[in-house]
Amino acid sequence: MRVVVLADTHLRGGSGRGLPSRVLAEVARAEVVLHAGDIIDGAVLETLRAEAPTYAVLGNNDHDLVGVLPERLELDLAGVAVAMVHDSGPRKGREARLRRAFPAAGLVVFGHSHIPWNAPGLDGQWLLNPGSPTQRRAQPHPTMATLDLADGRIDRIEIVTV
Repeated sequence: MRVVVLADTHLRGGSGRGLPSRVLAEVARAEVVLHAGDIIDGAVLETLRAEAPTYAVLGNNDHDLVGVLPERLELDLAGVAVAMVHDSGPRKGREARLRRAFPAAGLVVFGHSHIPWNAPGLDGQWLLNPGSPTQRRAQPHPTMATLDLADGRIDRIEIVTV
């Protein structure tokens, strides 16, 4: 299963036209899209959903999506237990905090910092922050992530420069 992972798109007032062409191309090839919050405008979700099933969580700036999106989400994708939350908290203690919050998850997706993170957590759990494809902040490039899941395992995760 090919999955595109986004976070922190921060787009307002449009049909997702502000998404970079690389993001739109990857989404068109995806079987599933995950968005870890700070979407801002529901039109962006509609753009993503027009291409592939899209799962998203509420970010701290998603005021118009309160009551529409959950704060946390857990789902099974190709036999992999995936959890999503926007803000994982401070870097210090993140691995233990996410293991406690999502003990059954093999993969935890988060956003908020705009800092890409693709690293092991505790006890076999994997942690992924795709960064932001639209607001790189102090990062050298805007980013997103793609991953392949199959038969209960993560085959590949890549942070992609947009």
